[in-house]
Amino acid sequence: MKKTIHLLLAFVALALLLPACNKGPGEGGTGTVQGLVKLVHHPDNDYTLTPDTMAAAKTDVFIIYGDEAYFGDDAETNAEGLYQFEYLRPGEYNVFAYSTLPSGEKVAVSETVELQRGAVAKVPTLYIHDGKAYGTSIVKGRVHAAYYHNSSYRGEGWACEHRVYIRRVGEDIPFDDTRVGPDGYFAFQKLQPGDYEVYTVTQNFNEVPDFVFQNITVEEAGQIYELEEQFEIIINV
Repeated sequence: MKKTIHLLLAFVALALLLPACNKGPGEGGTGTVQGLVKLVHHPDNDYTLTPDTMAAAKTDVFIIYGDEAYFGDDAETNAEGLYQFEYLRPGEYNVFAYSTLPSGEKVAVSETVELQRGAVAKVPTLYIHDGKAYGTSIVKGRVHAAYYHNSSYRGEGWACEHRVYIRRVGEDIPFDDTRVGPDGYFAFQKLQPGDYEVYTVTQNFNEVPDFVFQNITVEEAGQIYELEEQFEIIINV
C-alpha cells in the first residue's frame, strides 16, 4: 500500500514539473497569433504591370514555434484572408505562406511576431503573388508605315495588324510574335531579364521583303521597357 502511495505521489510531482519544464513557444497556452494574407495577382494582357490585390481566401498558412526546424501547425484563411492560431504559449513565432513564380516554383513569404501571455499577436500582412506575369517585364514599341501601290505613294499611318517578332540575342528563331494595335503599339509580356532582338518586315518599292531590327536589354523584373525608336516600314498594298 505504501509503495502504491509513493508511486502516486511521484506521478503527481512529475505532472506538476512538466509544465514548468516546457515554457517555450508552442501549444498549451492562452495566446493567439493572427493575421491577413493578400494575393497580388499579376494578370496576363495587362500592359501597365498594375497588379490586382485581393484577399487570399482558402490559402494555407504555416506556423513555426521558436527555432524549430519544421512548422508546428497550419491553418486556412477565410473569405477575408484572415487566419489564426490559438492556445499558444508566450514566445517567438514565424508565420509563412507561399508565392507562386511563373515557373510554378513556390517561394515562402514570412513574418515573425513575439507573443505575450494570454495576448493576441498581430502578424504583418503576408503578400503573396500569383499569375504568369509575376517577376517579369514588358517590352513595348510602335510601328509606322508608308503605303505604296505599284511604286506610287498611297499615304501613311500606324501599321495596324502588322506582325512583330522577338527573339533572344544570339538565337535564330523567335519565341513569340504579336500584332500591332490601332494606335501603332505592340507589346511583349512576361520577359525575364536578358538581351532581346525585336524585328518586323518591311518592303521596298519592288515588293521585296526585308527585316528591320532593334535590340533592347531587360535589366530587371517588374519594369516596362520601350524601344528607343519606332519602326518605320514600307507596305505595298
